[in-house]
Amino acid sequence: MQPSENGNKWTIDKAHSNLEFVVRHMMISNVRGRFRSFGGDVRLDLNDIGKSIVKLDIDSGSIFTNEDDRDKHLKSQDFLHVEKYPLIKFESTEVEKSGDKVNIKGKLIIRDVSRDVSVSGELQGPISDPYGKKRIGFDGGATIARKDFGLTWNMVLEGGGILVGDSVKIEIHMELTAD
Repeated sequence: MQPSENGNKWTIDKAHSNLEFVVRHMMISNVRGRFRSFGGDVRLDLNDIGKSIVKLDIDSGSIFTNEDDRDKHLKSQDFLHVEKYPLIKFESTEVEKSGDKVNIKGKLIIRDVSRDVSVSGELQGPISDPYGKKRIGFDGGATIARKDFGLTWNMVLEGGGILVGDSVKIEIHMELTAD
């Protein structure tokens, strides 16, 4: 799918954007993390949102959960295997809008395993900032099963249950500027 003549290139404002995730830990609490380094190619056609394209490249080695030992384990072969798979990728296949709600369908690739994912959220703007730049915001998310991407490492707990939940909630908070 190609952007139309009206499709503008937008740059991710990394100072005002986050890619986060939440995973159940020991079946009693949630652990939150994020990726510190990511970029992409976003082309939005606000007149015909279906012609928009979203591509993201996420540095898998930039994972951060505020716990060094856990981050090291998540970077290992047990999970992301960052030495072999340095990037997590997302590429949209379809973009739909209904009111302020946006649904972005696409391919998510983790450890060279590609799965269809649907990211739902809200588009805010566009607005002009005090410096004359055009900005737009997107807050959305998706839920994936980590086992679908070959992330199967786990431990059975003595009292029953598992150490790491399979369901991963992805949260996306992006602010973009028009080029």
